[in-house]
Amino acid sequence: MKITISKENYLKAIAEAEAEGEAVIAATLARWLKVSAPAVTMAVRRLRRDALIKISKDGLISLTPSGRKIAGRLLIRHYLIERMLTEIFGLEWYKVHEEAEQLEHAVSEDFERKLVEKLGVGEACPHGNRVSRNGRLERRKRGLEPLDQAAEGARVRVVSIFERDRGLLEYLDRLGICPGAQLEIRVRNSDETMNLLVRRKAVKIGRAASEKIWVQTD
Repeated sequence: MKITISKENYLKAIAEAEAEGEAVIAATLARWLKVSAPAVTMAVRRLRRDALIKISKDGLISLTPSGRKIAGRLLIRHYLIERMLTEIFGLEWYKVHEEAEQLEHAVSEDFERKLVEKLGVGEACPHGNRVSRNGRLERRKRGLEPLDQAAEGARVRVVSIFERDRGLLEYLDRLGICPGAQLEIRVRNSDETMNLLVRRKAVKIGRAASEKIWVQTD
């Protein structure tokens, strides 16, 4: 069985969508991968043929043990490349996801071992996400919550941010919101926006952004 870049991308997207608490159906993959419905249909057919995914009667897509092994290996390589790009080459944190998406498919097992030796696997990626314990349930077990659910008046520290949206990451970077940043929630508004204090500067963000930021109360 040949594992192509396309297959790897689909398997990783399924694993990532599951980690975000989404029910994975064909439309989910079309949205995550920005591809057409017919393209998803063909890809899903091939993945099912190769016993890398299962599809329930109601259309829910899940990984088989073989599919999850491939997705997990790719997630580890993605994580290591992101850390390499920031920690060794100094690339800005909001740029590394897209670079890693390209490079992760070309990493050999030998180079992966070198990256593990150099960087280890215990630290978070530049977006604050971890290669394991990164699902929504795992984050809550670690005491984290989405910023949009934090209480008015709370002082919180940004721990992790959803990394698949480059526009969001650049927007948050301009506001001074990045992993490790300290925020004070001044006002929760009726229109689902929030007034924050970030580095002594007043900032207002909407729910579309705040629900993708995970924080811990100081």
